[in-house]
Amino acid sequence: KIMKRLITILPLLSLIVISCNREPYAEAYVNYNPAYVGEVVQFSSYTTNSDYVEWDMDDGIMYTQPVVDHYFVDPGYYDVRLTAFGTKGGVSAAVIPMEVIGSAITIEVREYYAEYLIPNVEIYLFRSLEDWDTGDIDIAIGPFYTDDYGQVTIDGLSYQKYYVDAYYRVGNEGYTNEDLGI
Repeated sequence: KIMKRLITILPLLSLIVISCNREPYAEAYVNYNPAYVGEVVQFSSYTTNSDYVEWDMDDGIMYTQPVVDHYFVDPGYYDVRLTAFGTKGGVSAAVIPMEVIGSAITIEVREYYAEYLIPNVEIYLFRSLEDWDTGDIDIAIGPFYTDDYGQVTIDGLSYQKYYVDAYYRVGNEGYTNEDLGI
């Protein structure tokens, strides 16, 4: 009699186990946090019970692979979201708060011919050559000023090329930049 019950129960248990589909569980790992702008960071999904995953990098970029390499262009704080989608419509999400540190540049200004260091020079950074060509400092980043050793370090910058312009006051004649070496 016990054997008959067991034979009857086993197919029912199998049917219950097969019909039970576990909900997805999103879990993620990042290899660098904080990261620097332009630094390639690897994001890995350790999600269970999912059909597929989506990464939202919080900077306008999305991925659907379980492991992605990504770099951030701008410094700041990002909430990277991994969403796991289950086979029966279940959804799970994990958020990785990311800090992205801006890059820095040190600029040294010398007199072009004699090559001595020049303090108190106004430095401007332009985001494009076209902006630099205009000479319009209102669209530039700055001003920054060189120290007593003719240097200035500018940090918190995005991952891109910058064009530098420098202005130095010469007596009452205004500013010059043609005799400067940067």
